[in-house]
Amino acid sequence: MSSAVVFGYHNVGVRCLRTLLARGVDVALVVTHDDRPGEEIWFDSVRRTAEDHRIPVIAPDDPNTPEVLGRVREARPDFLFSFYYRSMLGAPLLSLPTRGAYNMHGSLLPKYRGRVPVNWAIIEGETETGATLHVMNEKPDNGAIVDQFAVPILPDDTAREVFDKVCVAAELVLWRCLPALIDGSARPVPQDLSRGRYFGGRRPEDGRIPAAIGARRLHDFVRALARPYPGAFADLEAGRLVLWRTLPDGTVARRPGAAELRVIDDALAIVCADGGKLRVLDATLDGTPLDARSFRAAFGSASIPLGR
Repeated sequence: MSSAVVFGYHNVGVRCLRTLLARGVDVALVVTHDDRPGEEIWFDSVRRTAEDHRIPVIAPDDPNTPEVLGRVREARPDFLFSFYYRSMLGAPLLSLPTRGAYNMHGSLLPKYRGRVPVNWAIIEGETETGATLHVMNEKPDNGAIVDQFAVPILPDDTAREVFDKVCVAAELVLWRCLPALIDGSARPVPQDLSRGRYFGGRRPEDGRIPAAIGARRLHDFVRALARPYPGAFADLEAGRLVLWRTLPDGTVARRPGAAELRVIDDALAIVCADGGKLRVLDATLDGTPLDARSFRAAFGSASIPLGR
């Protein structure tokens, strides 16, 4: 029986840990994160999954310490897997498994290396993404590819909806390639890094809506940041407007200088700088739901610029 140490978090961590167990891998140790205070926890718990299966579990602040290194060394793993673990693992850890260290990344590498790849893929208007299992080294997401699986990004999918698909893709990839990893027949293929680029992390303040944004771009921006993420926002005189769901709804003849919020045909809408129109299906103003009726009550027939 092959053995493994798993560094994991989030839904991908849970599904991939369960996939290893289903394939008969002996998981000797799970390393995860404690949930951050104040963070909205909408995903499953790797810790709880490990405890349900009576697997030892630790949650160090820093995985690259002598103490963690010692625990992993004591486990004597054949494999080390990282499944949506948030911290980079150093060379001493990566050198411990006798048969390699592997990471599951939520994109079709080499595209969207780095942080929050699902959100970035939607912001950039991609029509597909997926999950990739690759060899780990000290550089993020650039090791040779073992296997990957693509899923579609539909025109109105939110980041949560796409992430759910990526979780399934990760499970399928791992299930499909584990037998070859275990019997030694897997042949990872080096990445052509020129075919993609690295993306950094995103902060809540990065959700500010640019003034001159076009309608399709704004629609992608909104759905990439929709709940449970912090949302696409604009600070108005009346408070912070957060857009949670939009739908492309044709064009208008007059192109405003910047995106404007108004009521058109009894529906709350945004007219963008390119003349494209979005129907607003879900929005809040200072935390209170905003629709056509409440907009008219607050602003009458005005058009409210969104960007600066």
